[in-house]
Amino acid sequence: MAQPQRKVEPAARAVPPPVALSVFDLDRTLTILPTYSRFLLFAARHRAPWRLLLLPILLPIALLYALKLVPRRTMKQAMHRLALGRALPQRDAARLADRFARHLVARGLYAEGIALIERERAAGRRIVIASAAPHLYTAALARRLGIADVIASASTWRDGCLTPAIGGANCYGADKRGRIEAFLAQSGIARDAAHIRFYSDHVSDLPVFELADEAIAVNPSRALRAVAAERRWPVLDWSAAAR
Repeated sequence: MAQPQRKVEPAARAVPPPVALSVFDLDRTLTILPTYSRFLLFAARHRAPWRLLLLPILLPIALLYALKLVPRRTMKQAMHRLALGRALPQRDAARLADRFARHLVARGLYAEGIALIERERAAGRRIVIASAAPHLYTAALARRLGIADVIASASTWRDGCLTPAIGGANCYGADKRGRIEAFLAQSGIARDAAHIRFYSDHVSDLPVFELADEAIAVNPSRALRAVAAERRWPVLDWSAAAR
């Protein structure tokens, strides 16, 4: 008598592990000091030192910015125009960016931050820098740190020259979160298939902290320290040792 055949259940598909991303802000997170003003001063000193005599021209717009009457974008573009002029040849811009990146690696980064990046990389995590700083020198620094993925404020180029205008949105606050989400989409990474660990020093990055699976405050501002305490986020503070 024939035996009844047993029904074979299909094997369950293995669920791939999430894509592990470690996203780092730049200024005061990895760098000891903010970079934008330092880059412009560095570039002016090496290219056209006479431009440093024009710094007082910035005082009115700096006051308007402090009073929140003009946006950060306007202030940054005015600073660029004064320090670098209206058109900087691309070759000169690239050289200045790489030279500034070397300067940062030599004396402008937290050693603890570089060690943390290496530990994250060794753990198989994909490293991303997400910063409001210009892509021009952020990418140059990232190359020196072996980081391929950079999300930063774009520059505009005209006839092979760098202009003061910021291309698209300033990569700051909610715009930074939007840029990170666009990066995930362009990389073919679904949000629910990613594990995001985010490191930053400033409360302006709250939209990105809320996007992340793990939020870690690094060298936090007073406002961010208060938020981190309320939400029980880990805090890393390297700034006291640097001072």
